[in-house]
Amino acid sequence: MARLILHGIPVSAGISIGKVFFAWRDNISSLPRGIVAPGAAQSEVERLQAAMEVVQNELAQARDRVPAELKDQAAIIDSHLLIAADPKLIKDASRRILEQNITAEWGLEQAVEGIAVAFSNIEDPYIRERVQDVRVVADRIYKRLMGASHSLKRPFQERMVLMAHDLTPADTIELPLDKIMSFATSEGGKTSHTGILARSMLIPAVVGVSNLEDNINDGELVIVDALRGLIIVDPNEDELADYTELKFQFEAYQKAVHRECRLPAETVDGYRVEVDANIEMTEEVAQVIDSGGEGVGLYRTEYAYLSRTKLPTEDQLYEEYSELASIMAPSKVIFRTLDVGADKMLTEQSLMQEQNPALGLRAIRYCLRNIDVFKNQLRAILRASVHGNVALMFPMISGLQEIRQAKMILNEVRMELDRAHQPYNPNMPVGIMIELPSAVLIADSLAQEVDFFSIGTNDLIQYSLGIDRGNRHVSYLYQPLHPAIVRSIKYVVDAAHREGIEVSVCGEVAADPYCIPILLGMQIDSISIAPQSIPGIKRIIRRTNMEECKTLLNEVLRTATVSRINRVVKDTIFKQFPEELTFYSSLIDYDD
Repeated sequence: MARLILHGIPVSAGISIGKVFFAWRDNISSLPRGIVAPGAAQSEVERLQAAMEVVQNELAQARDRVPAELKDQAAIIDSHLLIAADPKLIKDASRRILEQNITAEWGLEQAVEGIAVAFSNIEDPYIRERVQDVRVVADRIYKRLMGASHSLKRPFQERMVLMAHDLTPADTIELPLDKIMSFATSEGGKTSHTGILARSMLIPAVVGVSNLEDNINDGELVIVDALRGLIIVDPNEDELADYTELKFQFEAYQKAVHRECRLPAETVDGYRVEVDANIEMTEEVAQVIDSGGEGVGLYRTEYAYLSRTKLPTEDQLYEEYSELASIMAPSKVIFRTLDVGADKMLTEQSLMQEQNPALGLRAIRYCLRNIDVFKNQLRAILRASVHGNVALMFPMISGLQEIRQAKMILNEVRMELDRAHQPYNPNMPVGIMIELPSAVLIADSLAQEVDFFSIGTNDLIQYSLGIDRGNRHVSYLYQPLHPAIVRSIKYVVDAAHREGIEVSVCGEVAADPYCIPILLGMQIDSISIAPQSIPGIKRIIRRTNMEECKTLLNEVLRTATVSRINRVVKDTIFKQFPEELTFYSSLIDYDD
């Protein structure tokens, strides 16, 4: 039996077996939190400013050393550089130092925690986890304030399992990546940059591991199970043998699915589904293409806003959007308009003290309230439409009035471009995301207003079932095959098809091998998922029979309880893919 098993979040699939190398163990507990002598506070402010300038220089140098093939890391380092130079962060920390006569370290810590509180109630996990970027930059500043270097001191003598409190793109520039088997970090979530980095480098990774730094020593033998999110410390011979075999099986499976990834996602009886990718940076396009993605079904445009200290200009957005459209052409790119609220802006927008930001001024509501920001983005998308196969969609539509207002503003922007003699595609498709129960119930009316639907299952499940999946007390209620969810998706698909428009499903449900046959049975037109999930899901679709999917769907629609649906689906799908499902996690709860 292993000495210890720790649990985390798998963010880049794979298995590794090796000895631990700890880089930059967290030292936050040793920060000097104290009162300084009268008159010394100004010196603390100057010490903080000097440390931040050093970190800015370190990050700038790291960015300049990023090789061309890792361009996405340079973009992330740029965002960290902006945080290190953020005048609001410097001003807030300095104010706290001067008002309380405290150390520079303590003042910075308080400022960072203030940002963390503002982000803690944000619904969107990608945006919520961006506070971790602030923390990792602050960690570099702490080290400089305390006279420590962030540079790696010990050289790698052999291949290692790298563990750290967190890992940033700037950190990886200092590391010999050819000697790293896998990552494991204390911080991070599914959308954290550590996961993005690991996936881009095809390195297994588990993040958000509780008690990682307190329970594992340098040089200990561990198994990193990045399929299930486990760190197995000091495994016994049987565990080593089992995981060695599983590692070989997984690697063989990965090679097999990648050999087939450019084949169409067509069931054995001829039903064709388009498989697109969800991305948030242009640099992810290479992974989309390599994984067999047929287009970009969801481009999250928020990163351009959250990675700057000022709102991006129309030309900056146009440059980003046109580059993506050109690279992907003739494949489609669907730009989701800005899905943030005033409570989610790092800069340029004052934080709104909303009691429930998840139900507040976000997404299309925020854009309709901030017309200048909205028009700026719409102009950029329209201008980019001449460079490829571009569409746009509006998020979080709750009724006809919102979509009609959004379309009216879009038409105003078209007329402005006409007057300026700027080219755009007048026939660019316009769609909406179906994420709210109200949109489900009037899907027939909404379908008459737009060119396509995209069902955002992550939000639809949470809003329909009234639960926060991130809340451990109610997370067990997050059931994608709940009868209400299955019937809602079916109702939307049918309403779209009656009006002759296509419907896509995006979100984690579309990447779940136990859920995909249900979606196929509804005759969805496309799915949009994370790039790394594309090869495996396409392989499963190609081994699926459409008539069997319809039969399974009908049985699910006749069933009234979640536990019974999950059991029926599990038994049916597992019989079809017993070996492949070893390498997948699922959102559904298998137990009655």
